Amino acid sequence: MPAMLHEEPPLESKMPALHIEEKSMEPETPVMHTEEKPAKFEMPATHNGEKAGALDMPATHIEEKPLESKVSTTNVEEGPLEVAIIGGGIVGLALAVGLTRQRVKVKVYEQARGFREIGAGVAFTACARRCMALIDPSVVEAFGSCGAVGLKSDDASDPNDYLSYVDGYNQRRSDDPDYETPLFKIDAGYKGFAGCRRDQFLEALVKSVPEGVIECKKRLEKVCENGSEGNISLTFADGSSAETDAVIGCDGLKSRVREYLLGEGNPASYVHYSHELAYRGLVSMENAIKALGEKRAKYFTIHAGPHAHMLHYPVANETMVNVVAFVSDPDDWTDTKNLVKPASRTDMEKAFAGWNPCVRAMASFFPENIDKWAIFDTYDHPAPFYSRGKICLVGDAAHASKPHHGAGACLGIEDALCISALIGEVSLSLKKGAATKGQALSAAFQSYDAVRRTRSQWFVNSSRRVGDLFQQPEWANPEKWVKAETCWEEVKDRSHKIWHFNPDAMMEEAIKGYLRRQERFQKTSNGA
Repeated sequence: MPAMLHEEPPLESKMPALHIEEKSMEPETPVMHTEEKPAKFEMPATHNGEKAGALDMPATHIEEKPLESKVSTTNVEEGPLEVAIIGGGIVGLALAVGLTRQRVKVKVYEQARGFREIGAGVAFTACARRCMALIDPSVVEAFGSCGAVGLKSDDASDPNDYLSYVDGYNQRRSDDPDYETPLFKIDAGYKGFAGCRRDQFLEALVKSVPEGVIECKKRLEKVCENGSEGNISLTFADGSSAETDAVIGCDGLKSRVREYLLGEGNPASYVHYSHELAYRGLVSMENAIKALGEKRAKYFTIHAGPHAHMLHYPVANETMVNVVAFVSDPDDWTDTKNLVKPASRTDMEKAFAGWNPCVRAMASFFPENIDKWAIFDTYDHPAPFYSRGKICLVGDAAHASKPHHGAGACLGIEDALCISALIGEVSLSLKKGAATKGQALSAAFQSYDAVRRTRSQWFVNSSRRVGDLFQQPEWANPEKWVKAETCWEEVKDRSHKIWHFNPDAMMEEAIKGYLRRQERFQKTSNGA
C-alpha cells in the first residue's frame, strides 16, 4: 500500500522563475502540451457552480457553513490590479490563492450563503496536484490534509495506483455468481490518483484564502464594461455592486459570466442535456466490503455494462466509499433550472436489475430517498472563445464535461495555474509601465484562450466517448464481448493524454504568447 499522500513535504512552487523575455513576432496557433512522458511526482496528494466529475460526484447531504480564513493579510502588499472571481468552488478558491500569491487584489463572489457541504468524493491526478503546488504550496497542502486516499491496486505489494474495469453485468462463472470478470487495468503510476471528500478539501482550502477576500450571498446579475481601460461594473441580486479591473468566471455549469460573454440566447452560452443521469452517494466501508469483498471495496473500480455503469473508490481515510451510478436516459430534461430531482433507491435498482449481484448489493446500501442528477455539458455547443477583453471563463464555466474521465476538476486546476501565471506577468508589465491595464489583461486572457481551449474542448469530447465505451450495448451480448473488449486501449490512451500533461510547458507557452501580444500592442500604440 502506498504511503499516505499527505505525509510528504509540499513541492515548492516554480512560477516566479517562468518570466520569459520573448521578442518573436511569429503568428501563433493553439497548442496542446500532451506528449509529456509519464512522471512520478514526489509530492503530497492532495460547486457553487462547478460540475462534479466521475471522481468528484456529490451526494445529497447538504449543510452550509460560514467561510473562515486562517490567513492574515497584514503583510500582503497588493499591487494596482483588481480581479473579481465569480464562484467560490475548488477552482475559484485555488485561483484566489494563486492571485493572492501574485500580490493581486482579489475578490471572490459566491452566490451561496456559505460552503455547501456535500457528502462527496473528488480526486486529482498527480499532474493536477503538481499544478496545485505551482499555484501555491498551500493548495496541495490543503488537499493532503483532508484524508486523501490513493486509488491503489488489489495487490498490496504494488505501490502504484490503478483504475480497474470489470464486467458488472454478466455472471460468467456458474460456480461463483458474484464473480466479476476483470476487463482491464490502467496503471496511473505511483500516487497517480488520490481522492478525498470535497467538503473537507473546501474547508481546508478556504483557510489559505486571506480574510475578507470571499463574499457570500452574491449572485451575479449584470456585467457592464466601461471601455477597454475603464473598470468593469458588477451588479448582484441583493442590490449591491462592485467595480473591478478584470472578471474571471468560475461559476460552473450555469455560468452567468459565460452567458454575458457569449450572449443571451446563444446556444453556446448554456450547457445542454447529455441524456444521462447519475445517482450518487457515500457507502460505509463496512457495507462496501459486504457487497464487494474487502479487496475490491478498497480500490477504484468501474463496473461496465449495457446503457449504464457504476464506479466507486475509497475516501475519508478508507472509512467511506464514494459511489456513482450512471444510467443512460433517452428522454429530454426540460427543466434546465433544476438539474436535480427527487428519486428513490428503487429507481436506481430498476436500472441495474439483472446485473451482477455485487452491483445490485452496492445499490441496496443507498438510502431509500435519493436524488437523480442530470448530466449537462458543453459538447453540443462549445464556446468559440474563452475570453473577450478583460473577461474570461475558467473550469466548468468554460468547458463543462460529462464526468467519465474523472478529471473535470483537474482541468479546472490547470486553467487556474495558467491564469495565475499570466496575471503575474500582467502585474510585472504594469509595474514596469510597459502596458495599460486593458492591454495587458486582454493580452493575458487571449493567450490563456489560445493555450487552454483546444485541450479542454478535446477533453469534453473525450469524456463523452469513454462514457459510451463503458456503456456499450455489446456488453449484454456474449457474441459481441470480444468486440466490446477492444475499447480498453483507447480508454488508456485517452487517460494518458490527461494524466501526462506538462504544466511547465503550458505556462511557458502562455507567457510567450502574452509577451508577443504585448509587443504588438506596443507597436500599435507607437504607430508602427
